[in-house]
Amino acid sequence: MNSIPVTALGLAEGGLPVLPLRADKRPFGNCGACEDLACGGRPNMRVPGPCACPWPCHGWAAATTDPNVVGSPQWAAAWRRARAIGYHPGGAGVTVVDLDNPAAIDWARSVLPPTTTVATKRGEHWIYRGTVRSVNAVRDGIDIKSTMSYARWLGPGTGPMTDVPAAVHELVKVKPAARPAPRAVTAPAPAGGGKCQHRSPVYLERGIAMAEQRISTATSGVHATVYRTFLAVLSAHGRCGCLTEAHIGRLFMAAQVKGESVRHCETAWSNATTALGM
Repeated sequence: MNSIPVTALGLAEGGLPVLPLRADKRPFGNCGACEDLACGGRPNMRVPGPCACPWPCHGWAAATTDPNVVGSPQWAAAWRRARAIGYHPGGAGVTVVDLDNPAAIDWARSVLPPTTTVATKRGEHWIYRGTVRSVNAVRDGIDIKSTMSYARWLGPGTGPMTDVPAAVHELVKVKPAARPAPRAVTAPAPAGGGKCQHRSPVYLERGIAMAEQRISTATSGVHATVYRTFLAVLSAHGRCGCLTEAHIGRLFMAAQVKGESVRHCETAWSNATTALGM
């Protein structure tokens, strides 16, 4: 018997906003009505929207304490495929300092006050009372997860919880001095076999160039722009086998120049392929 939905229901009833996670530890993709934010987004997102979708769409923004939602038929379908439980730290009024390697743990022990600690596969989660802005890679091997983010539920942890220290507040204010140089990383090209609609190589080249331009000229909502662009490219060029890893690499490079990390590029690409059933 899958104990994940039972555990999740108990956590929700105890006040922890939960959501199902896939085997890759990520939230499930949006349903058809929510693809590309066609629904307008959830009311609790950075840009509030009217979406009241019954499915666990929009990642952390879908996390809930409502047992009727957690146990609904739509969520039950996701729980059957889930391999972990996620939760929204900010919605629970806490901040998770995600320490991903021994050096990060050593730093935390020397700088941060003790608090509730949860062991992870590669390190530890230090959980503090209070919320802050979520920022990844504030230091090598350290992510801050609180508002507009999610973390994996790995148990209640040990030790009494203390307030978010000043050192963490300072960490989330820090801006990188310079963006890391873009890396030539791609995702595998989709398998071909469908009917080609491109008419000529020039048509495909123009489509890729326009996608690069769309990403590079984004003035806000870069995450969403990258995802929408990946989705559009895959929808137009991903089923016939003409889209190559070189094309995908160009899109990843454009996104990195705009400030996206390789991980975010890979996540956006994976979510887009999943949304299109590829």
